[in-house]
Amino acid sequence: MKAAILIIALFGAVFCKEKIYFKEEFGDDFADRWVESTAKGAEQGKFVSSAGKFYGDAEKDKGIQTSQDARFYGLSAKFDKFSNEGKTLVIQFTVKHEQNIDCGGGYAKIFSSDLEQTNMHGDSPYLIMFGPDICGPGTKKVHVIFNYKGKNLLIKKDIRCKDDVYTHLYTLIVKPDNTYIVKIDNEKVESGELEADWDFLPPKKIKDPEAKKPEDWDERENIDDPEDKKPEDYDKPEHIADPDAKKPDDWDDEMDGEWEPPMIDNPEYKGEWKPKQIPNPDYKGKWVHPEIDNPEYTADDELYKYTDIGAIGFDLWQVKSGTIFDNVLITDSESYAEEYGNETWGQTKEPEKKMKEKQDEEESKKREEEEKKQKEEDDAKKDDDEEEEDKEEEEDKEEKEDHDEL
Repeated sequence: MKAAILIIALFGAVFCKEKIYFKEEFGDDFADRWVESTAKGAEQGKFVSSAGKFYGDAEKDKGIQTSQDARFYGLSAKFDKFSNEGKTLVIQFTVKHEQNIDCGGGYAKIFSSDLEQTNMHGDSPYLIMFGPDICGPGTKKVHVIFNYKGKNLLIKKDIRCKDDVYTHLYTLIVKPDNTYIVKIDNEKVESGELEADWDFLPPKKIKDPEAKKPEDWDERENIDDPEDKKPEDYDKPEHIADPDAKKPDDWDDEMDGEWEPPMIDNPEYKGEWKPKQIPNPDYKGKWVHPEIDNPEYTADDELYKYTDIGAIGFDLWQVKSGTIFDNVLITDSESYAEEYGNETWGQTKEPEKKMKEKQDEEESKKREEEEKKQKEEDDAKKDDDEEEEDKEEEEDKEEKEDHDEL
């Protein structure tokens, strides 16, 4: 009996094991697997291997870093093509904007296997685009774009990305039930249905083109009271002549014209008269346009599916370089992706933060010492200048005394 249970368990383990389609930690040989695009010529920036100025582990945190300001970047890698039909698709990587980025992308693109790698550029057709994008204070979002029947569809929700200088883990999970999850640092920040949050399909319902609001449909909740009448003494001018004003004694009618008293606000003015409101006995509520089934709508239970997934790339523009990408993973297992994120980013995030804080503290201390030294030098120079001035004044005084004696 125990043997049978063991066999069943082993059988299940074999068929439940996660599938890793692609994994990249950017070791010293990463250039053997990645191809640079030359599409932008002299404007093409170069990725270099680096852990950055601060890190949790000098080796583990090595990734690819943008190295030139105001450049396009294009780098891609291919893998055995696959389809995610009937399976979960997970795309995950880390991004570190240690340069405190002001404008530039930090996203990855998933391509089909026919990607022309050396000519990859902004208009190269892709399947999915995912990751952070920052440009000024107005754009700090996570892109989640799906290509569906040749059109790139942007998510209708606003997902805010991280905008500090530390490494962050970005994860996109697309499930075969047409739902999705977006995680940042292994915490869910957004989720929902593909059909609801992207315009994959036309709306299920549309307004009935044949329906029209009846002419006698009254949407006025309140109406003027027909019994309410304006009082006979209601109308008063808004402004009146100031009764306390007196013509100046030196006013000359021939020279200055006829004197008129200045105008003041009339305390008896009540504004425009309006009848009081009463409930409308004919009120029917707001008319709602009836809807019908959209004849152009056809359900698609395979919105999530791609038949040829075969490459990943970083196709970016950055004004200020310094972004580091690392720990790229494409798998069918949400749990494995979370575990891998904890084993990589999770192990180095705190040491990275401590190193940065220590550097900041040292820089602050150095700056204070330099400012103190500069102040001391300035004060010493000021004292020397004052001493020199006093000496010159004394010499001038002595010369004057000598001159007076003569």
